[in-house]
Amino acid sequence: MANSETIFAPSRATLDIAVLVLPRASILEVASVLDPMRNANRQMRREAFRWRVVTPDGVAAPLTCGIELPASGAFADVAGADLLMVISGYDQAEVATRSLIAALRRMAGRFGAIGGIDAGPWIMARAGLLDGHRATVHWEDLEDFAAAFPAVEVVADRYVRSGNRLTAGGAVPAADMMLHLIGARCGLGVAGQVADSFLYDQYSDATRPQRPGLVPGARDRRLSEALTIMGQAVDAPLPVPRIAAALGVGTRRLEQIFRDGLGMAPAACYLDLRLQAARRMMSDTDHPLLEIALRTGFSDRSSFSRAYRRRFGHAPREARRSRG
Repeated sequence: MANSETIFAPSRATLDIAVLVLPRASILEVASVLDPMRNANRQMRREAFRWRVVTPDGVAAPLTCGIELPASGAFADVAGADLLMVISGYDQAEVATRSLIAALRRMAGRFGAIGGIDAGPWIMARAGLLDGHRATVHWEDLEDFAAAFPAVEVVADRYVRSGNRLTAGGAVPAADMMLHLIGARCGLGVAGQVADSFLYDQYSDATRPQRPGLVPGARDRRLSEALTIMGQAVDAPLPVPRIAAALGVGTRRLEQIFRDGLGMAPAACYLDLRLQAARRMMSDTDHPLLEIALRTGFSDRSSFSRAYRRRFGHAPREARRSRG
């Protein structure tokens, strides 16, 4: 049986990959897997990688951007491959049906290795394919994923190689992983050429945190650092003076940094981060409203509901009902 060590090793053999794309996946996640391989083949002037896209039923998969991704067939018809990559995004609990989970469990032995991108690890775990393995998932889901699958060692890395299992937290970590795969099989020079062709400055190590807290265009690194601190303490909000002290600046200076960079005060930004996190939980989980309130730093459901209504124009209950 192949594992990540044999796949991530120098070889002139063509690596055969089946890419299972589920409805509501992101086109960026699909491209992060496919385009580095396409470019590597171009750089190598040979078929170093061969792939085919399949969907659960063989029909085109609707992606989050509104386009449909054609498929070469249904997942059940795949005879096997060196690597199966499962790409999933929103609503994985609905789009990954019981029959698909059963098929994945039944067919797992046909593949030398199996990987999952973004919500793909959820599907692998539901099929029992990550038990006893280290794995990661998108940072928004780490806590829920760990609670749902205690047999999986969950880490916050960008991507994880564990035996013949691969997991990546999202589109950019998937690109990092594919560039490392290309470098391992074809040489670092080829991986560098692929990265250069996409103007990709530097692909990251697997263990780099998923959430660097970077703000595109930010002139002051302390803005990014403050947002990182806030993002790591959504459930127990820190006083703004404490955040300022951690950055070695005064409260007034931190206020000015936020107004210059984001046009808003730190406290308002912090509240918005917490409410955005709550909105994601409302959409992606079935947690009770009180639990969501507590996990986003509100002391009770009523204060959470008032803040949510002011921010989004409707009550949390209405958002959940509209989800269907």
